[in-house]
Amino acid sequence: GLAPEQGFPNLIQKKLDSLGLNFKVIDAGVSGNTTIDGKGRIDWVLQQPIDIFVLELGGNDALRGLPVDVAKVNLQAILTAVKSKYPSAKLVIAGMQAPPNLGKKYATDFAKMYPELARENNCALIPFLLENVGGEVDLNQKDGIHPTAAGQKIVATNVWAVLKNLVLENQ
Repeated sequence: GLAPEQGFPNLIQKKLDSLGLNFKVIDAGVSGNTTIDGKGRIDWVLQQPIDIFVLELGGNDALRGLPVDVAKVNLQAILTAVKSKYPSAKLVIAGMQAPPNLGKKYATDFAKMYPELARENNCALIPFLLENVGGEVDLNQKDGIHPTAAGQKIVATNVWAVLKNLVLENQ
């Protein structure tokens, strides 16, 4: 529901440009994708050189109630592919939360998946991509899921808080 320039990847690009940092953000996200979709596209994504890889997938798995263990295997496959092709690339994983209607165990297991993957793969972790946005009516579109332009600015801040150190280390 937003123009591409309003999304957080473009906002991160603008931040990098404003600081004179020579990075190009490639937004490989596709609305509605699950971790299996991302796993299927990773070879295409890896056709361009990567210095820092930000993995932000899984929210749609939770919305569909797909098994957490399957999502974790798919996310691990993506991280393994990146590490295999670009062993020096820095990795970032963005955590998500499951909606409460799937039950406490599902929500807990889902939330634990991201820090576990970060630990197991030496990734930087964005604890919750939608921190200060998720559940905030004024910051989400009518679907209640996707951030508005104002919400995207907060998401960009959440991402930048983790990404900035990796970017500065890579200069």
